[in-house]
Amino acid sequence: MKAADFFLWCGEQAIGARGRFLVALSGGATPQALYSILASPEYAGRLDWSKVHFLFGDERGVPPPHPDSNFTMANEVLFTPLRIASTHIHRMRGEDQPEIAAAQYEDTLVRLTAPATGQWPVLDLVLLGMGDDGHTASLFPGTASLDERTRWVVPGVAPQGTRSRVSLTLGVINHASVILFLVTGLNKATVIRSVIERQPTQPVLYPAGLIRPENGRLLWYLDRAAASELSVSVQDLSSR
Repeated sequence: MKAADFFLWCGEQAIGARGRFLVALSGGATPQALYSILASPEYAGRLDWSKVHFLFGDERGVPPPHPDSNFTMANEVLFTPLRIASTHIHRMRGEDQPEIAAAQYEDTLVRLTAPATGQWPVLDLVLLGMGDDGHTASLFPGTASLDERTRWVVPGVAPQGTRSRVSLTLGVINHASVILFLVTGLNKATVIRSVIERQPTQPVLYPAGLIRPENGRLLWYLDRAAASELSVSVQDLSSR
C-alpha cells in the first residue's frame, strides 16, 4: 500500500532530522487498514518504532475499551502488535469532560513540541479521513470549532453517532509538516470533487476544504470510487 510506504518515509525523514517522529492518527476503517499493514511482518521492521510518538487528531467521548474509541482501534491493530511503549502513546481522554480533555491534550502538545510563545506546535505527520458531510477529524460543518484561531484542542459535537468529541483545531493541523488524507468510497466522491477542484473564487463548503498547510505538504490518497468524479487529469495523479 502506497500510504504505508509514505508513512514509513515520513518517519525516516523525521527521525533522521530530529531524532523522533510525531504523528497524529485518525480513526475509521481506512486508517485501520493502513495500521494493519504497518504492523505486518513486511513493514514492522522498516522503522525504529521506539522513536515514534503517537498522538490523535480526534477522539469520541467514550472510554477505552469502547469499540467507538479511536485509541482502542489503534491500540489493538497497531500499538500492541508493534509493542509500542505506553510513554510514546498520547491518547485523548474521551472518558473525561470534553473541556477538561481538550485542555489536558493541549498540555500534552506543549510538553511534546515546546513551541516558542505564540507559535503553533509542528507535528511531522497528521493523518486525516473525511466523512460524507465533508468533516475531518471532529471538525464538523457549521460548528464553532471551524472559527477557532487560538486554541490547539477543542471539544466538539457530532451531528450523529457518539456526539461528544475532542479534536485538534485547524491551526494545529495546518501547521503540520505533512497532512495525509485517506479517503475511500463512492459516497465521498462529490465532496472530494468540491474540495480538491474548488476554484479560488468559490466558497469553501466543507471543513476538509479548510485544510491548507501553512508551510507543509498536503496529499490525498483516494481509491477509484472516491476519485470517480474528479477530472481525468487529477484522477491520473490520485492513488489507486
